[in-house]
Amino acid sequence: MKIAFNLFVYLLIGSSAVGQINFYERLADSAFTLTKQKVQYDPAYFVLNYPNGDVPPNKGVCTDVVIRAYRKLGIDLQKEVHEDMKANFNKYPKNWGLKSPDKNIDHRRVPNLMTFFSRFGKVKSMTQNPSDYKTGDIVCWDLGGGITHIGIVSKKKTSDGQRHLIIHNIGAGQVIEDCLFNFKIIGHYQYEK
Repeated sequence: MKIAFNLFVYLLIGSSAVGQINFYERLADSAFTLTKQKVQYDPAYFVLNYPNGDVPPNKGVCTDVVIRAYRKLGIDLQKEVHEDMKANFNKYPKNWGLKSPDKNIDHRRVPNLMTFFSRFGKVKSMTQNPSDYKTGDIVCWDLGGGITHIGIVSKKKTSDGQRHLIIHNIGAGQVIEDCLFNFKIIGHYQYEK
């Protein structure tokens, strides 16, 4: 059905639009729109609605960029991660001393997202070759001192065309910048439900 739809769009509006149908390009586009919103970095614990809960729109951390980008495409990572953690809690990190899943915070933790993407997405190679990182890929980093980080590979590239820019929030809000190799890469995924 997806192939038939792509062919229909190709015939209807031409070949230049076909690239826009790619899920990962749409994910990168949805993440890019987030860079237009002013967001204060705020790692506070929030009680969220469930499903489709979100922190206040003017607040967030790195994981919220990923969560919001997927939500724009109809994928609720809060629900997806929570349901898997309820059924498979023992497969997730125990970094926070919890005895059971917490629908308010579990999806907002990088190690949990890494576990979820490893279980249900495609695990990709972690290399120092910029061409291995494609639009819409999810990349995770170790910032040192036990701090992890996550972002989405954008369509946009550096001025020399060598690397894709990354959409993330490392403290200055939801931004797009050249930081793919600034930190140690500890995860590289694609996830499409």
